[in-house]
This record gives sequence, C-alpha cells and structure tokens, in this order.
Amino acid sequence: MTSIFDQHLPRTEANFAALSPLSFIERTAEVYPDRLAIVHGTLRQTWAQTYARCRQLASALTQAGIGKNDTVAVMLSNTPPMVEAHFGVPMAGAVLNTLNTRLDPEAIAFMLDHGEAKAVIVDPEFSGTMAKALALRTGTTPIRVIEVQDALYGPAFQSLGGTDYEAFVASGDAAFAWSLPADEWDAIALNYTSGTTGNPKGVVYHHRGAASNAISNVLEWDMPKHAVYLWTLPMFHCNGWCFPWTIAARAGVNVCLRRVDAQAIFDAIRNHGVTHYCGAPIVHGLLVNAPDAMKVGIPAGVKAMVAGAAPPASMIEGMEKMGFDLTHVYGLTEVYGPATVCAKHEAWDALDIGERARLNARQGVRYHLERDVRVLDPETMLPVPQDGETMGEIMFKGNIAMKGYLKNPKATDEAFAGGWFHSGDLAVQYRDGYIKIKDRSKDIIISGGENISSIEVEDVLYRHPDVLAAAVVAKPDPKWGETPCAFVELKAGAQTTPEDIVAHCKKHLAGFKVPRAVVFGELPKTSTGKIQKFELRKQAGSAAAINV
Repeated sequence: MTSIFDQHLPRTEANFAALSPLSFIERTAEVYPDRLAIVHGTLRQTWAQTYARCRQLASALTQAGIGKNDTVAVMLSNTPPMVEAHFGVPMAGAVLNTLNTRLDPEAIAFMLDHGEAKAVIVDPEFSGTMAKALALRTGTTPIRVIEVQDALYGPAFQSLGGTDYEAFVASGDAAFAWSLPADEWDAIALNYTSGTTGNPKGVVYHHRGAASNAISNVLEWDMPKHAVYLWTLPMFHCNGWCFPWTIAARAGVNVCLRRVDAQAIFDAIRNHGVTHYCGAPIVHGLLVNAPDAMKVGIPAGVKAMVAGAAPPASMIEGMEKMGFDLTHVYGLTEVYGPATVCAKHEAWDALDIGERARLNARQGVRYHLERDVRVLDPETMLPVPQDGETMGEIMFKGNIAMKGYLKNPKATDEAFAGGWFHSGDLAVQYRDGYIKIKDRSKDIIISGGENISSIEVEDVLYRHPDVLAAAVVAKPDPKWGETPCAFVELKAGAQTTPEDIVAHCKKHLAGFKVPRAVVFGELPKTSTGKIQKFELRKQAGSAAAINV
C-alpha cells in the first residue's frame, strides 16, 4: 500500500540534488570570487581564477575523450595542479587517482594498469619514475601524459614527451558546463592502499562520502570561513583526508608546500598566517624538536590535526608549549582518512599532562556524518563490553566508507561482512563510548600465551625523554614463542643505552611486556610518516637479546 507521504510527492531537480564536494567550489567562487584560494611561491590565485581553471581542465579532458568513469591518474606534489585536479577531474565525470609519489616504478605501473588510467598528470620531480613506470606497463591502453612545469622545482628533469599542463588547461573552456553526478554513489576517486604484501588494493570513493567527510572535517575542527591551511599532509594520501574539498567549502587558503621541512613550515606559518595543518606524528615531532630559534614569532592558536599513531605526552606537551592546539583523529584509506575524532572536553584542561595525554591518545568517537563506529567481536558481531579492557575490532558503518575494492569482489565482501566495514584494528571501548586502539590484529605479540599490545609498549617508550620515535614488533623466541623487540630512534645527541630503555620500561610495564631486545637507528617510514613495521619484523629475528 502506498503511503500518503509517497503520493504526488515526486523527487525532482527542484527538491533533490546529489551530494558532491564539487558544489563547494562553485558556491565559493560565486560568493567569494576575489578571496585568495592558492599560495605557491609568488603565485596568488583567487577562488574565481581557481574555479575557472578547474572548468578549463574538465573541458580539456572532455575534449581529449575522457569522460564518465574514466580514470585520470596524477603524480603530483602539494602544488596548485593537485588542488585543481580534485575538482577538474571529477567535473569531467572522471575518477581521480592520486598516486603515492614515494612508490617505485613497478608499483606505479601496476596502479596505472589496474585502474585503467586514460591520462596521467606528472610533476617534474617524478618524471623519471613515471618514465620507468610507463615502460613497465603490461596494459595496451594508451595513456595521455600531461606534464607540469613548476618553477619551485629546481633540478633538471626528464621530459616524457607529453602535453604541457598549462597549455592543456588553456585549451579548455573556462565556462565549461559541468554538472553534478546523476548519482551521488558515482565514483569520485581511486586510492590505493599501502599494502605490505602483494599488490595494493584500489579503494573507490563516492561523491556522497567525499562530501560527507569534507563537511565533517569542518564540524570536528570548528573550522571558520577563510581558514589558512598549510599542505604538510600529502594530497595523494586519502585525497589529503578530503581537505581539498573542505578548504573549498570554507573559502579558505591552500598554502602549498613541495616538501615537509621544519624551517619551511615555520616560515609559512609566519608569512601566510597559517591557522590549520594536518600530519602524521613525525611531522608534529619535527616541529616540537626543532631549535627554539626557529620558532620565534610563531603565533599561538595554530590548530594541528594528528593521525597515524596516538600522540604521546611529550608531543602534547611540546605542542602546548608552542601554543598549538592538537586534535587526534583516526581512520583508514577505506574510510576517506579520518573518520573518528578524540573530541576534547573542557574538563580535561584542568588535568595534569599525563592524564590529558591518556585521554587524548584515544581514537575517540565517530565523525559527525559517519553513521556509527563500534568495537565489535568479529566472531559474533556483537558489541564488546564498554569496560576499557575487552578487546574487539573497530568497525565502521555509514556514508564515510568506500564503495569497495576495485576489481576485487572477494576482498570487498570480506571487508563488509555482517553489514560493517572491518578495520582490522583491535581496540577497547570505554564507558564514555570512546575507542582506544590496542593493536592491529597482525601486530599483537603473543608471548607465553599472553597478549601484548605493541602500542602499549610504544606509549611507554615515548615517555623516555631521549626517544624521538619508537616501534615494537614480535621477535621469535624459542621459549615464549614471541617477545617484544623495540626499535628506537633517539633524539640528536642522546647517550641513552639499550639497557637504559629496558630499565625505563620496567618502571611502567609488567615484566612479560618489557622488550627483550632494543635496536637503535632511524626507523623506516612510509611517505606519510607511518613506521613500516613489516620492515622491522624482518630485522627483529637477528636483534640481540637483553637480559630483562
């Protein structure tokens, strides 16, 4: 029987439009055409100019035969063309594939073929890698190569014989009549996971999810109009956590940065009035541990967002000393980057630094526009007790979740089994509903039948004043099966010994959780600053044991 609320109440263009972040730049260009949109070296580009260039890019792609559901790959630094690609590519109906600029040619070749890229836009810094990747392709579909010239990249580069980006954009129509997707479920982006074994999986984003996460970023950060955002986070990483679209929604300023460097970051904050930036712990640690002279003149109130690992007390203390306001978020590629936030409470301000660090280290609660995040028993799919002790798996449900894995129905079905997205992260949930990760399922150390959270041990290591970075993995042991092995990167000039580290851990951990081996040295990291534990596992077997 038809409901009275369905009778003669049609869905039309007058009362329904697909949710898409593309509408953000259209509005901002109309309302704030002369506001600054992009800063890059001496370039100052307004929102009206940026919107026109994005439409030109979309028009040029369309003229090149690229349209709905065609993939356009980009291998770019955090530069203006990368911002423009986040709008121009989907305005043509195409799908944006931001390639990780730190990957080897073999991985890039796989992604170009697997994603069936019809075009690729390349920064001069990566032309050598791209040349090798194009030669390694096994696919036969031609790829249109579009080459960016950037005056801020000094060294000579290898031309790929492609079309010049500026000439390509200029060939397009600045009044190009793009349209919102007919269905907000349409794909907007393709992002590859940083898989540690085998080929990475292609994560497909939809317009609705991109818009939802972009708006949630505004809400979680209380981001004001005309925020000045510094691009320390790679835009290739989960589409910069959807912040290219967020900044457009707020008519903010994109301050571009070719590479992460403490001096460059502090200079940008001073020179451009930066109000917000994001990054992995290593980025914030870089600033905290920079010489005091480098920090002179830095204004208070800069808002920083951290993800990738829980911020240790030393980082929170260091950020507060600089006058920065740190927000901890958590997520994965499959959920558009951050999808939970450790929402802070005013009452926490009165607590000591140790207790504040403990509370802020939690992964927190769901983003505003995420339907639900829970810690569930992966076997029964029931919520674990909210006692802060019982471990389960973090699972997501809602709009801020991928469409699925490209050409991989088996992995997609497994990821969404039981009506939830399975993160693979093991966690507990507290009485207040806040979630705290205890480990990746693959990173739990099982020693003599006891589960040891590598994150718990790492938290203790970060409390040592000489520790810059730390990671703990399992070391095979003939008696216990596995024992913790700590890899530690010390601050410059530190004289700490492995025995000192063990003694420090004994003060804070049960005996069976104390590392049986400590290795000093620079930790291997991904391009986004995440420590590569799979590399450390290879080394752990040969690490020298210490009597505990």
